[in-house]
Amino acid sequence: MANKKVIVLVAPTGGMAFKSQNPHLPTQPDEIARDVYDCYNAGASVTAIHARLPNDMATCNADIYRAINSRIRDKCDIVINNSTGGGIHGDMVKAFEDGLMDTVWEERLKGMDAGAEMCTLDACTMNATFNGTEVLLNTPPSRCRALAEGMKQRGIKPEWEVFNPAHIMQDVTSLIEQGFDEPPYIINMVLNAHRGFQNAMPYTPRVLQSMVDLLPKDSVFCVSGIGPAQLPAGINALLLGGAIIRVGLEDNLYYRQGELTTNVALVERTVRLLREMDYDVATPAEARLMLGLPRKDTTARPEFSMAPV
Repeated sequence: MANKKVIVLVAPTGGMAFKSQNPHLPTQPDEIARDVYDCYNAGASVTAIHARLPNDMATCNADIYRAINSRIRDKCDIVINNSTGGGIHGDMVKAFEDGLMDTVWEERLKGMDAGAEMCTLDACTMNATFNGTEVLLNTPPSRCRALAEGMKQRGIKPEWEVFNPAHIMQDVTSLIEQGFDEPPYIINMVLNAHRGFQNAMPYTPRVLQSMVDLLPKDSVFCVSGIGPAQLPAGINALLLGGAIIRVGLEDNLYYRQGELTTNVALVERTVRLLREMDYDVATPAEARLMLGLPRKDTTARPEFSMAPV
C-alpha cells in the first residue's frame, strides 16, 4: 500500500506580527518570495500569503499581492493562496465613532484581485484583540456570499477559514450547499487563538475531533495551531484524516519555548517528522490534484495558477 501524501503548507507572514517580535518575519515582496522559495525547496507545496505595506503594516492591496505572487512564480510552482482577511492594522482597519476598530470590507475584497489560484474565505465574525486594541472582523452572511461569489467568478478556490463549530455549520455548509464551491472543500480550522480572538476555540484533541466530525463530506482539512499548538495540532489533524499540515511564522514565532525560529526551520522539522511517520510529502503538482486545482466550476482562470514554461 502506497504511503499517504501530505501537503506541507507554509504561512510565512500573517497580518498581525511585526519584525520587532521576530526579525525573521518576511514582510516585503522580495523577502517573502525568497523565503517561500526556500520553504518550497525544503518541501512546502502550498503557501498562504499575507501582504504588507512598505511600513510593514497589513494590507490587501492587489498590486502588492501581484508583486509577491509574480516573484514567487518566477522562482517555483508552489500553490499560492492570498488572504482576504488581510490583518488587523495598516489600511485594513478604520475607527468607529466610539473609538473601536473595524476591518475595512472594501479592502478585504482586493485580496481576490491579484490572480492567486486560492484565497482564504473567513466565514466568521469576531473581535481580535492585539496590543490592547479591539478590531472587529465583520463578515455577516451577505459578505460571506459576496466573497464566495467573487471567488467563483474569478476561478479562485476558497480556503474556508473557521474558528469554532458554528462557523462550519452555518455559512460554510450553507454556501457549499448553494453551489459556491465544489469538492474537495478546503477547510482550515484555526485553534488556540481563543485568548486573542473572541469566539475562537482552544486546541485540545477533543475540540479538534468535534470540529472534524462536523466537516462536510469530501473535505480536505488542516489546522492553524496558534503558538505552541502548531505542531501537536498539525500532527493530530493528520491522524484524524487531514491531508495538509500547516506551519509558519503567521501562526507561531517559536521553534520551542523561548527560541525564535524561521519559516524554513519549521518546514524542515515538519518534513522530517512526516518522513519518520512514513508519509510522503506532496509536490505542488500533487497538491493541486488533492486540492481540486484548477477550479472547474468556472470559466475563469487565475493568472498565477502554474509556473511559466
